[in-house]
Amino acid sequence: MFIKTNHQLAYLSKIMNYYKITKPIYSTLLLCALSTHLSFSQNKTQSLKSAYQEDFLIGTALGTEHILERNEKANVLIKREFNAITPENIMKSQLIHPAPNRYNFDLADKYVEYGQKNDMYVVGHTLVWHSQLPTFVGKIKSADSVRIFMTEHINTVAGRYAGKINSWDVVNEALNEDGTLRKSVFLNKLGEGYIKEAFELAAKADPNAALYYNDYNIEQPAKRKGAIELIKKLQASGTKIDGVGIQGHWSIKTLNLKDIEDSIIEFSQLGIKVAFTELDLTVLPNPWDLRGADVNQRFAESPEMNPYKDALPDSVQTALANRYTDIFKLFLKHRDKISRVTFWGVNDSHSWLNGFPIRNRTNYPLLFDRALEPKKAYQAVLNLKTAK
Repeated sequence: MFIKTNHQLAYLSKIMNYYKITKPIYSTLLLCALSTHLSFSQNKTQSLKSAYQEDFLIGTALGTEHILERNEKANVLIKREFNAITPENIMKSQLIHPAPNRYNFDLADKYVEYGQKNDMYVVGHTLVWHSQLPTFVGKIKSADSVRIFMTEHINTVAGRYAGKINSWDVVNEALNEDGTLRKSVFLNKLGEGYIKEAFELAAKADPNAALYYNDYNIEQPAKRKGAIELIKKLQASGTKIDGVGIQGHWSIKTLNLKDIEDSIIEFSQLGIKVAFTELDLTVLPNPWDLRGADVNQRFAESPEMNPYKDALPDSVQTALANRYTDIFKLFLKHRDKISRVTFWGVNDSHSWLNGFPIRNRTNYPLLFDRALEPKKAYQAVLNLKTAK
């Protein structure tokens, strides 16, 4: 039996009593059927994706273990809670294109298949990024060779999954903190026009996919200004760009809701959608000079920087839940402008923040704990939509 509330019990008892008088043979069957139906209806709303289905997509980043469905509990959780997926690493050029004439599509194929069979929104991440490049790219000397690499990479990868990917993070993290263009191999060899070239190549290779520019800290004023200028230049040239991805690698101690709201409004005024693509909230102290999410930053291990090695205190659990509540209230306020909110990881043990910017730490930035159980933060986010 799946009776959940006293109200349901009273309602079913009334029906049962009625059918006992008129049609006794159906009473037990009817009770079971109605109990199951009510339970199914209630359970259907008790997930992130169903609770927010009228607002925006709810996504997660998948690691290799998830794509290969190695953990059944994680697999059930992913399919229950999320309707959008992003590959954490396996589509980055270092892994998918390790040598000039060699591609490794095995995991990428399985990732796309996973999304398709589970009716999920599938994100391609990422086509052009200065980091996690194949070793051979760093040895390229000529601009022509860099252009050939970028062109062939986009044509091959985006072309292979044309019609199967819903959106691409075409260019990733092309800006410095002051809003100027990062001096990457692409900028150094090809000039600032490489961004336009990348978007045009992606649009041609996969014409039906939505194309996004993705970056961290672009909710902050200086970097946001640079991102807006970048997008305006693309639009002025007639280049297709459908949205901007704000990564959302934030801290429970320094979250600036005004900057986030201003960025949602200002980006949407460009006529594009806003996605929050890599959301997580660190609960740990950061080194004093850490800015953003540059994966090249590393700092020394120390007990002071890993204060919750064994467990997260209830007070910090509550603080995390409160901050997620604040963020999702803001997201709901601007639901007409937001296409997707994706968490960067399935649960706390999966988070990259256990190793960044200091290795071997125990962080708790997501909605599910190391046992894949929902945390207080999960319930807080869900309650915004389901609490009466």
